[in-house]
Amino acid sequence: MTSPGPGHRARRIRRPRTATAVLGCCTALAVTAGCGSSDGAGAGGADATQASHGATPTGQAAHAEHYTGELADGAQWIADVPQDFNGTLMLFSHGFGPLQARNAPDPKTRDALLKRGYALIGSSYSGSSLWALNVAVKDQFDTLSAVRKKVGAVREPKRTLAWGESMGGLINALVAQRGRGRVDGALSACGILAGGIGFNEYQTDGDYAINQLLVSGSSGSSGGTGKQIKVSGFSSDEEATASGKALADAVRRAQSTVRGRARTALVAALRNQPNWSSGRQPPTVHDYEAREEQQAEGLVRMSLPFTLGARYQVEKAQGGPLYSNVGVDYARLLRHSRDLPQVRALYKKAGLDLDQDLAKLTRNAHTEADPDAVRNMERTAVPSGHLAVPNLTLHTTDDPLNPAPQESEYARTVRSAGDGSMLRQTYVHATGHCTFRPGNWLAALNALEHRLDSGSWGSATEPQKLNQAAKEAGEGNYPAFLRYTAPELVGVRGRETKAHDTRAHDTRAH
Repeated sequence: MTSPGPGHRARRIRRPRTATAVLGCCTALAVTAGCGSSDGAGAGGADATQASHGATPTGQAAHAEHYTGELADGAQWIADVPQDFNGTLMLFSHGFGPLQARNAPDPKTRDALLKRGYALIGSSYSGSSLWALNVAVKDQFDTLSAVRKKVGAVREPKRTLAWGESMGGLINALVAQRGRGRVDGALSACGILAGGIGFNEYQTDGDYAINQLLVSGSSGSSGGTGKQIKVSGFSSDEEATASGKALADAVRRAQSTVRGRARTALVAALRNQPNWSSGRQPPTVHDYEAREEQQAEGLVRMSLPFTLGARYQVEKAQGGPLYSNVGVDYARLLRHSRDLPQVRALYKKAGLDLDQDLAKLTRNAHTEADPDAVRNMERTAVPSGHLAVPNLTLHTTDDPLNPAPQESEYARTVRSAGDGSMLRQTYVHATGHCTFRPGNWLAALNALEHRLDSGSWGSATEPQKLNQAAKEAGEGNYPAFLRYTAPELVGVRGRETKAHDTRAHDTRAH
């Protein structure tokens, strides 16, 4: 490893956990959703079974009946129906992780909703991959049909709402796209709303840049071995997990030199990595060293181990490698990053030529995807932007796994489809992936119900209103809602051929 260069700052970033460990603590990956037929056919499956009264599963809220059932394709479903059912049935789409039926993001949120009379349902999804996107939308609609058929108390709900988080946030957006006559509104949280293709491309752009700038050895700044790390086309979970660890180790080593830190900032910009990972408040706008340190921490501790660890499952489900960078101009991509001033400043401090590194990335971009896998992902995991029902989104400002810029791309897609009035987007001032509290969920639900009751969003999605609703819910502390505009998503292919009406900026107060 080379000795620390000028401007060295002592860094201590913990080694990443394995992908398995990360999966265990974060059941939702910011990835995509799939669909098959969405006509609800074949939803009957096996008969539903009802837990005896007073013998509900551990952690289950009191005074709610618990039901289970199986769809024709083998997916399991569950339903919790409170005795004082308020007439609203909520269909939950869970995120990346074990294919187990879930009907809420966490026990506290589940109990808060049951206490207020909402009935909660959800499925496991079927399939052989944790990336169950080819079947998830169909399984969700089939679950809705099965529960309404089997559970007498919810056969004719007054209203049906779809909600979901992370991978389930995209599934939920696709449910909203195809849900006319089946759901009345949708609440999509921390979702992969820009679609699976773009999500995979910008992540792997960053991984490719680690190989080129921190691992190849040609830069002489990272202490790398020179051996390229595999970033796509995996043959097993173990191979993908090992790559995630190796990439994270390369970033961790790079923190020992001013040049390594500058190049890490470029990697983070291409990967849309937020510059707040830990601590009570984010670094200030112009504290570029602190912002890069936070980005490196997020990459090492979570983003790289988790996303690489999951990539095999994604490629397995879609049928092959999905990443292509042939013909990509990395200087052009970087122009859309809100972190461009930071990258330039750190490169200047390190005495590096940014244009030279960007030219190297462009010159060596030769990776091609499997066309059939890409077509399958486009068919199952890319929103059209058309909304059949109102859709409210919820995101943390600094999500390390599914960054908030996903929201700006989704908004552009919805506006282009002519359905901008059907969409509202809300943010909470927090770091972490899907780190919402019951108060956040209840406030967002209140805003969505206002839209359905009144026919207009009005001021219901204003931060002041949302924070008031969260406080009045009385469910404890919650990260505050704030007025925020998500930056542009870096890594969108062919951006210059599209009409764009927003520019990258961070409106958060510092």
